[in-house]
Amino acid sequence: MTEIKICGLTRGEDVDAAVRAGAVMLGLVFAPQSPRMLGIGMAQRLAGRVPDEVQIVGVFMDQVETEVDKVIAGISLDVLQFHGRENNAFCKQFGLPFFKAVSMRECADVRAFAAGYPDAHALLLDSHGDGEAGGQGRVFDWSGINSEPGVPLILAGGLNPGNIRGAIKRVQPWAVDGSSGVEMAPGIKDHALMQEFCENVRNAADG
Repeated sequence: MTEIKICGLTRGEDVDAAVRAGAVMLGLVFAPQSPRMLGIGMAQRLAGRVPDEVQIVGVFMDQVETEVDKVIAGISLDVLQFHGRENNAFCKQFGLPFFKAVSMRECADVRAFAAGYPDAHALLLDSHGDGEAGGQGRVFDWSGINSEPGVPLILAGGLNPGNIRGAIKRVQPWAVDGSSGVEMAPGIKDHALMQEFCENVRNAADG
């Protein structure tokens, strides 16, 4: 089954609802460019509600090494996600698995991009432009995923309960990432939409 990540959580009740719905990865955003950015104190409180079997993904964008280290020291993250221009060496230096976001408005060849990140656990394909934060609710042209990159793919970018089945059938990703498509407002999740999103992921193989 396709794995489910819910990103941009900012409230404890939303963390609980995402876990109940079946998400196996939860994204906490530390990038200043994002309206879903968390301080370390709030992130610690949210992380404390996450069961051991669910992975916590820390999301960063063009931040210096010391900022990433400070977050890692304060919160037990399972995975790092880098959304900016970070290179492979920067991403892997922290000793944790990492996802690298791909700007599908700029990337013409996912396989070539993947070659530059040989240590990435997965590539996250998003609709943001170069230098933009994710979570903007835009869907990109899935036909732009032009070849098997040899690394697991996480599909993001405007995914919602209405389009997630078609997205999975078209792309067949390892995982999907829901953010703005399961929200009432940036960072404020809609529990019913998260539940429907996760159910539709689970049912995608049934047509």
